[in-house]
Amino acid sequence: MPKWIFVTGGVLSGLGKGLVSASVSKLLQLRGQEITPVKCDGYLNVDPGTMNPHEHGEVFVLEDGTEVDMDFGHYERFLGIEASGDWNLTSGKIFQEVIEKERRGEYLGKTVQMVPHVTDNIKKHFRESAEESDADVVIVEVGGTVGDMENQFYLEAVRQMRNDLPDSETFLIHTTLVPYLETVGEQKTKPTQHSVKELRELGLAPDMVVGRSEDELVETSREKISLFCDVPEEAVISDPNLETVYQLPLVFDEQNVDSFIADRLDLPERSRGLQEWNEKVKNLEKDTVARIALCGKYTEMDDSYASIEEALKHSAVELGGSVEIEQIDTEEFSPELLEGFDGVIIPGGFGARGVEGKIDAINYCRTNNVPILGICYGLQLMTVEYARNVLGLDAASEEFDEDAEDLVVKEMTDQKHIEKKGGTMRLGAYSAEVEGLVKEIYGEEKISERHRHRFEVNPEYEEQLEQEGLKISGRNPKLGLAEFIELPDHRFFVGTQAHPEFTSSFENPNPLYLEFLRSCA
Repeated sequence: MPKWIFVTGGVLSGLGKGLVSASVSKLLQLRGQEITPVKCDGYLNVDPGTMNPHEHGEVFVLEDGTEVDMDFGHYERFLGIEASGDWNLTSGKIFQEVIEKERRGEYLGKTVQMVPHVTDNIKKHFRESAEESDADVVIVEVGGTVGDMENQFYLEAVRQMRNDLPDSETFLIHTTLVPYLETVGEQKTKPTQHSVKELRELGLAPDMVVGRSEDELVETSREKISLFCDVPEEAVISDPNLETVYQLPLVFDEQNVDSFIADRLDLPERSRGLQEWNEKVKNLEKDTVARIALCGKYTEMDDSYASIEEALKHSAVELGGSVEIEQIDTEEFSPELLEGFDGVIIPGGFGARGVEGKIDAINYCRTNNVPILGICYGLQLMTVEYARNVLGLDAASEEFDEDAEDLVVKEMTDQKHIEKKGGTMRLGAYSAEVEGLVKEIYGEEKISERHRHRFEVNPEYEEQLEQEGLKISGRNPKLGLAEFIELPDHRFFVGTQAHPEFTSSFENPNPLYLEFLRSCA
């Protein structure tokens, strides 16, 4: 039977429960444990795929094609694992399953209720995730904060699990805010005390309290939290603001977080340490290897392009330094904004807003020999720019101008008659047979990356584009779909229909991002 760690949050959302979960998981992984991370979200969307990045941050795509919460990006980047879509629970998914069971008559004669039917379904998902992954430790992050109406049934399911299992098989970490009040010049623990009080009213008592704060928790704060929240002082953990998220496992290691958990759950000793991880973190404190412009339209929220920024950091660490990244809003774009940057990334996106600014950025990079990497929509707009300015066509994509004379990018045939938007794009891992620079970068003739799109380069224009120098250097072997494009005589002009940032991790950077950054350095 696996051991269970539950991570809850209090006071307010956005404290970094996902990073706490990922960091604890990393430390336990060093003890030879197979970790399965599970995330519970309270929203009624079946998955986050239809949400605007301004509202919820980036949508992360798994190998199996499931669109999931961005916390799964932290899990995969820290642990170097491939997560499963079954590990992401939402209220929408849980309710949908319960209602479908009721309609099939599986609850015949019963009054279907939150308890036990909804909570039983949640516990079933927990157990199935553990069984299918053969996990040693399952770490369940409950999204939102204690007191939220939408996550009450998750917390009730956790309470029932804790009651059903021996004390030596479950552990509860509560992450809360410890603010610093400037008017009195001290950290305040009262919000944490009230949050734990509210958690106790739901029948849950924390085994460890993680205090998020601007600076390290002072000794008096630790003592108060220990006293009033009824946890040992060594189980009051400081989680201060850090320069990089990859420092957090080191910060937890210094406070013996995994040792305290391992004693409680009877886990084995560590089989290896964090020396290599620490060396990589030190690289992020060194000089900048390149300054990169990220030209997109979802610039109002920092997390909109989280995976791209992290993939660049992974590559910078591999090159022995850090990377400076600046987001540029393509709705208000002029080429002068790119002066002083060593390279440009055109990220994925949807719709017409900001498109012309992205095309102008591509033109600037192509004509000034500035390294550029196009991701998904970025590849499509690189094709549009080349068709307009080199071939002289009235070129556009069907996505933003369906009346254009030359639709060099069109909706995929199997997408045209799809009416439902959720979970219906070309999602997940697809292979490509590659050549040219892309083959050199990956070191293989056949590669696989994750996708999230509805449109493709129009095959009717491919011969014309290639005759004028734009090389299609990767194709899907089954559909013949253009997966990579490049300009052979350019310093670095590569577009991919995929999202290679989703397969990059701190200890194993994605090769395409690595070579892009190397060309910029």
